[in-house]
Amino acid sequence: MKRILIHGLGQNSLVWNETISHMLKQDNIFCVESATLIKGKEVSYQNLYKAFSNYCNEISEPLDLCGLSLGAVLALNYAIDNPKRVNSLVLIAAQYEMPKTLLKLQNIVFRFLPKKSFESMGMSREDFIKLTKSMMNLNLKNELKKVSCKVLLICGENDSPNKKATRNLYKSISKSEMVFIKNSKHEVNNDNPKELAKILNNFYKM
Repeated sequence: MKRILIHGLGQNSLVWNETISHMLKQDNIFCVESATLIKGKEVSYQNLYKAFSNYCNEISEPLDLCGLSLGAVLALNYAIDNPKRVNSLVLIAAQYEMPKTLLKLQNIVFRFLPKKSFESMGMSREDFIKLTKSMMNLNLKNELKKVSCKVLLICGENDSPNKKATRNLYKSISKSEMVFIKNSKHEVNNDNPKELAKILNNFYKM
C-alpha cells in the first residue's frame, strides 16, 4: 500500500518532512509536488487534477491518500472518480464546495505579497491567482456518496473557516471519523506535526 501526501496551496512537499519523521512506517510514503505535476501546462485546477490523476493511475497498488487543503480537494476528487483505487482517505482542512468569498480574499492577499514569496512554492504569483480562480465553481457535494473507503477528517482546532466543512463531510461520508487537533490553525502539518503523525499512525494501524 502506497501512502501519498499532497500539500496545500502555498506549501511545497517539504512541509511534510517533520510529520513523516514521527511516522512509524516511512518507506511507503511519497510526497507529491503540485508545481512539478503541472509544470509546462496551463495553470488551472482542471489541469492539476488531471496531472494528479495520471500520477496516481501509474501506481498499480491501492492508495492511501492524505491531503491538506488543496491537497485534500485533489484526494477527495480522485476518490470520488476512482473509488476502487483508494484504500483510505485522510482529508485535512478539506472543502467540498469551494468557499468563493475565501478564495477571493486569498487572491487579494496574493496580489500584495512580493513575488519572492512564491519562489519556494514553484509557481508564480500569477499562477496562484489563476489556480484559485479556476476552483471557484468546483462543487463535490453531490458526489460524496461515491466515497466508499474509510475516511479520517482532520481540522485544526483554531481553523475556524474549515470547521463547518469538516463537520458536514463527517455527516455526509458513512465510513468517516473526525479529529480536531489542538494548538493548530489551517496548516496542521506545520503547527503540530508530531500530533498529526500520532493520529495518522493510529489511523493506518486500523
